[in-house]
Amino acid sequence: MTVTKIETVTKTKYRIYLDGQITFLLYKGELSRYCLGEGVQITREQYQEILDSILVKRAKLRAMHLLNTMGRTEQQLRDKLQAGEYPPEVIDKAVDYVKSFGYINDLEYARNFILGRKSRKSRTELYHLLLAKGLEKDDIEQALDECYPAEDAQAAIRIFLRKKGYDPGSVNPETTRKIMGALMRKGFRYEDIRHVIQVSEWNA
Repeated sequence: MTVTKIETVTKTKYRIYLDGQITFLLYKGELSRYCLGEGVQITREQYQEILDSILVKRAKLRAMHLLNTMGRTEQQLRDKLQAGEYPPEVIDKAVDYVKSFGYINDLEYARNFILGRKSRKSRTELYHLLLAKGLEKDDIEQALDECYPAEDAQAAIRIFLRKKGYDPGSVNPETTRKIMGALMRKGFRYEDIRHVIQVSEWNA
């Protein structure tokens, strides 16, 4: 492999191109340690040493820092490390490292996410929010089954009705239809909406 370009990122950080492709970032002292310069040939063994001795260690520390600041899914962590221009094989090792200590658990993340939002979100909304975070469908569905029973959906509907000032004793049918439409657009099931509204009307 040939170092075809060394590009300055900051005063101390450089982007290294091997055979014309962006490969990794190194600091100034690391360039000197490995005698890297444009046109320099490096062996596969030297390349692997740079990955193992510098980049993997750095990526593990970065991953730990990211997880200490907030909970993340595996995909979110991968995206952050990719933004730091770590090579794919380095990202894999860093993710495997934190997973080995239980610092990433997508199922547990989904459970906590649902528990913290189920009072104001429908099951459908939560499903799509978690899917957008890169979680597997099986993990999302399991977490929803465990943490979001029908009675929780109905409780969220009641909270929504209170926020909208829904008064079953005085509201007209047109307003009820609009409220039901808004709830259905949020992903609540018609059966749950109808049940809550009927009970509210009965108790009004």
